[in-house]
Amino acid sequence: MGQQSSNPGERLRLLQLQPDPDDSQLHNDGCFPPHRIDDVCPANPWVDLPVYTTIHRIRRDVVEAIDDPYSLEQLRDPRMNVSIVRPLVDRFYEMNDVSIIYCLLVNRAQFLREQLTLANQQSVCSTRALLCELIANRVLRRVYDDNQGVQGLLRLAQILVGGFDPFQGAPEDVIRDYSNQAWSFRTLSDNKRKLPALEIAIISQSKSFLSSSACQRVVRAIYEGKVVYTPTSFIDILPDNYKQKPISLYHPRKAPLFNQYRLIVPRTRNVLEIVQFLILLALYLFIMEKREPSKFSIREIVFIIYTCGWILDQTASILEHGWHVYTQNLWTFLDITFSFIFSIYMALRVHGWRTDDPQYGIQAMDVLAMGAPLIIPRLAFNVLSENMLFISLREMMRDFTVLTGLAVWCFAGFLLSMIWLSDGLHTPITISKWMLWIWFGLDGTGIQRSTELHPLLGPVLMVAFAFLGNTLFLTILVSMLSTTFSTIVANATAEIQFRRAVLTLEGVKSDALFAYQPPFNILALLILLPLKTVLTPRWFHKINVAAVRTLNAPLLLIIGFIERRTLWAGTKRNKEEELPAPKPSRIGLWDFRRGFSVHGDIQAVFDAEPPQEIEDGINEDDDLGPEVLHGVISREMREDLGEPDRADEDEFEGAGPKSKVRSKKPNRRDSVFPWDLPARSASSSSSGSIGDAEVEDVKARLISLEQSQQRIEKMLGRLCANIEEPRWVASGEEARIPAVDKDQEDDSPA
Repeated sequence: MGQQSSNPGERLRLLQLQPDPDDSQLHNDGCFPPHRIDDVCPANPWVDLPVYTTIHRIRRDVVEAIDDPYSLEQLRDPRMNVSIVRPLVDRFYEMNDVSIIYCLLVNRAQFLREQLTLANQQSVCSTRALLCELIANRVLRRVYDDNQGVQGLLRLAQILVGGFDPFQGAPEDVIRDYSNQAWSFRTLSDNKRKLPALEIAIISQSKSFLSSSACQRVVRAIYEGKVVYTPTSFIDILPDNYKQKPISLYHPRKAPLFNQYRLIVPRTRNVLEIVQFLILLALYLFIMEKREPSKFSIREIVFIIYTCGWILDQTASILEHGWHVYTQNLWTFLDITFSFIFSIYMALRVHGWRTDDPQYGIQAMDVLAMGAPLIIPRLAFNVLSENMLFISLREMMRDFTVLTGLAVWCFAGFLLSMIWLSDGLHTPITISKWMLWIWFGLDGTGIQRSTELHPLLGPVLMVAFAFLGNTLFLTILVSMLSTTFSTIVANATAEIQFRRAVLTLEGVKSDALFAYQPPFNILALLILLPLKTVLTPRWFHKINVAAVRTLNAPLLLIIGFIERRTLWAGTKRNKEEELPAPKPSRIGLWDFRRGFSVHGDIQAVFDAEPPQEIEDGINEDDDLGPEVLHGVISREMREDLGEPDRADEDEFEGAGPKSKVRSKKPNRRDSVFPWDLPARSASSSSSGSIGDAEVEDVKARLISLEQSQQRIEKMLGRLCANIEEPRWVASGEEARIPAVDKDQEDDSPA
């Protein structure tokens, strides 16, 4: 099994699939761990987890821990870390529960919801939500540190994309009461009610959690197709649930060449969506160049059919993961607006064809021409999805739309007043044009002709509107958009990685409709959906797989050929994965730049682990090993904290020079206290009363330190008061420093 490299540019090597004595019964889908052929829907290994109890246990602990509002920086403070954060992290991590991240993020989403509804606890609920995200991030980081290699990747994937039901393990009376109130509980199956932790993190805007290295490792593996699973979906238009894929690692050389499931890998889906949009754009430009409103041409019919298939794909995406996840994409507002314009175009075109009136055809083409400002820049959003300009543009467009809607609502009163003052002299459209020109600073005709409305009140209303609309509104708009842009740029890394997570989750599909490219998805909907009502699930699955492989045979062949050579590192042609990887050469075609670089040796020296004899020689000659360094820094920190030295800390096992005996690795260290104390004391707080006593001892020492600082401040105050006396300053006498009490001197920190 390959280990994860510290270099992010290097890739993991897939572990060797162990041969099974009855290998003929293994499912030939290239997944690890493998499953039997008869296991079409493998059993849920976490069906017995008390998810409902864990959710409420976390809520109780967080509510008891946080009673006052704190910022994220204050929660990361060393004292808050020792007294609150670290004990909770230790407690939840030691539960060894794969649903703990899901439960933490569910509580975060609930606290954010309570922040909007509970006016008296808004700041406290916000702090509790931050604490849930911080704990989830640190627990996941511990899992990431303790589980390396591809086995660790599988463990992380089970935590982040495994589906959980919040009512799993709840008492029967609770389930009965909720089922009578919630529509989703009565109509949706158990599998469709399950949500992964990754989706909860997206809808709760947990950007810090999603930008962590552990989470991004799983997101990248899912995006590339190294981790495969059948996601939970809200509504499937064409469901094919005969076989459910558990969370597995994909082995391309053990899978069939024509694997239809590779069409719904997020990276493949992203490329296919770009190609589909390029075809749509080419057809749109082609028919708009030679418009024929009087009749339906062949190219217009092709455009209509293909666009209907493209819109069907977008509709299925909305139903797959819900509106909230779908709208997190950068280009969703462009797709939705173009779909709305196309719907109006189709309505006018069909109505003109029914009535044989060419005027409706001309209007339909004019409406379709309005889609050019949307469909042309949409390609840039796909290609440059991680560009900060487009990310900030999406957020600023949302703020601009909200502020403009509020302004139109408020300024509607000015329009009504002017309409009533004109008494029919000017139409509402004319007055609206005057106001719009004043709003954008284009023309002052409305102010000049406002006397026609009323000699006194007309100019007063127009001038007041000009002050509020052109001056105040634009100033607020510029300030708000500048703040939004600066906030996004300040968190550029988190924003980009959040978009990656959204694109990955939205790209994982379970609906069989996504395996058909437009416009074949329309054909599949019209043929396979009626067949599903008369066929058994097994035969429907067989027909669906045969149709997908037939229609996408060239595409599947290309995907299989590429993935067999690029998906996992260390795989060579005509060689099995269990063979040792060849030693990297200094100059090779795999890294052309390093071969001709003066500094290539600097990187090449770290490509392979040193031999064991080199490691042994380093250990024999090391006078300052990690154990000695750990002991020195621990003693220094204890001296800084005023703690007495313990006799057993003077000598460490295996710490002598040229000693071959290694001591036990030190316990887990926190990022704030990297060397044993007081983090080690806090880590045992969840194990019993002894840990609680040690935490209380740390708190007592901190309080004593604060009291000593207060006494020092009083001493300095009296000293400064004596220094400022004008008598001895003028005479040049020495200042008499008050005597320090012996007890105070002993209590003062070093």
